[in-house]
Amino acid sequence: MIRRRALALATTASLIAGFEGLHTVAYKDPVGIPTACFGMTEGVELGQEYTEAECEEHLFEKVIGYQRAVRERVEVPLTTNQLAAFTSFTYNVGTGALETSTLLRKLNQGDYEGACNELPRWKYGTVLGVKVVLPGLVKRREVERELCLEGVG
Repeated sequence: MIRRRALALATTASLIAGFEGLHTVAYKDPVGIPTACFGMTEGVELGQEYTEAECEEHLFEKVIGYQRAVRERVEVPLTTNQLAAFTSFTYNVGTGALETSTLLRKLNQGDYEGACNELPRWKYGTVLGVKVVLPGLVKRREVERELCLEGVG
């Protein structure tokens, strides 16, 4: 059990870090939100600086929290890869979006394939009040989907 959780944590953190990238100085993300480290937005102000160690600590704390949130809301067993994919998704969109999603409804009905195939629908960001497709989210969702579908069938 501990080994499986550690593997899920490492897989998820690696997945998120790969998509978010490490930014030790706060910047505006594609939708204009001040962001730092590995996609951290809470309490971030433009120009703030962080060490790599601070960013890694924040990432692991958040991943643990989002994994817990996913486990609390999902009523069916998940593979390590599915947990990583859904945690990465939730890290990006938030628990509120997960809770109200068709993805979670399908997953909790045991429709793993249907739930995984919902991921690519979440490719939009709001820029200047307009919903637009963000290429980075298209890529991220496809990787999450492929990871989620491993072993489904």
